[in-house]
Amino acid sequence: MNLISIQSHVVYGHVGNSAAVFPLQRMGHEVWPIHTVQFSNHTGYGDWTGAVFDANLIGQCMAGLRQRGVLASCDGLLSGYVGSVAAGEQVLAAAQSLRQENPAALYCCDPVIGDTGKGIYVQPGIAEFMRDKALSMADIITPNQFEAGHLAGFALRDTADVLRALTLLHACGPKIILVTSLLTRDVPDDSLDLAVSDGRQVWGLRTPRLPMSANGAGDCIAALFFAHYLVTRSAPEALGRAAAAVHGLLRHTLASGSRELALVAAQEEFVRPTRIFAPYVL
Repeated sequence: MNLISIQSHVVYGHVGNSAAVFPLQRMGHEVWPIHTVQFSNHTGYGDWTGAVFDANLIGQCMAGLRQRGVLASCDGLLSGYVGSVAAGEQVLAAAQSLRQENPAALYCCDPVIGDTGKGIYVQPGIAEFMRDKALSMADIITPNQFEAGHLAGFALRDTADVLRALTLLHACGPKIILVTSLLTRDVPDDSLDLAVSDGRQVWGLRTPRLPMSANGAGDCIAALFFAHYLVTRSAPEALGRAAAAVHGLLRHTLASGSRELALVAAQEEFVRPTRIFAPYVL
């Protein structure tokens, strides 16, 4: 498959395109990355160098791809963190441009807004942009628990809240919704849940909760889920495969003691996960 990935990029570590491109390539897919920023490292370190690129760069790169005549062979577009509303508008224009060349192509939006314990950490206006514009354009969205709740308009405290949020979000446009990092009151303290819905059925998946937090894991699972869904066209199968790979990646990262995802050392997990997890109907 050929995929476009529009996200941030860091020189050191693995977040954004740095967390998405290599796993997709290791799975055998061609990836055409467009970077929205290039920083020396993740901003969670407190200091970094680099630059936020002009939002028009996205449109310019898409125009170049169109001139090459390759968009018709592109199967999907993945977007993650956008640094500004202008960049978000360019991403949606890119998705529309791709659909014009290949109507069968899908757009997967990871609506990066914030996280539990951190709140909203994107620039003003981006959360509203995701809710009011991106949702209606996306075929697939991959919010975490906090983001799903923010987009739905209420906190997800239990499974009933998750199911209600999925119904509301489907009504906004997305056909497939993956909710990651679920830690509701229904989840045991030693576990971490995910949920996926295709609008007709909802499946859950539970993995052991590891004593760590790694930046970029959400970017990685969004990319893996999107790729697996494009291949299988099965939401629960894509969920199981993506969750298994990321759990293996996190186990390698924990064992290494690194603050950054052990993406290269754990690369076999992307094609042959050590441990498999079975989705179940919610």
